[in-house]
Amino acid sequence: MSRLTISMPDQMNEWVEAQVSEGRYGNVSEYFRDLVRRDQEQREGAINALRDMLAQAEASGVSERAMPDILEAARREARLKGLLRDEN
Repeated sequence: MSRLTISMPDQMNEWVEAQVSEGRYGNVSEYFRDLVRRDQEQREGAINALRDMLAQAEASGVSERAMPDILEAARREARLKGLLRDEN
């Protein structure tokens, strides 16, 4: 097993220690291993979701709409979701 040394602000260290003290984790190493596992799962989930979206897009076929119409529809949807400001 590898060993890793990290530095962090006191406030973060206090948070980690509190998680251990409250019984959520047996020790600091367990806490960080859990964080890494969650990050791995989240990234794998995002990659799988992207793969699914790409497969759905490919399966939907070729659009008969012109590129400017597709872009405008995408911008409109992004604005509705708050992902794009009105000036774009």
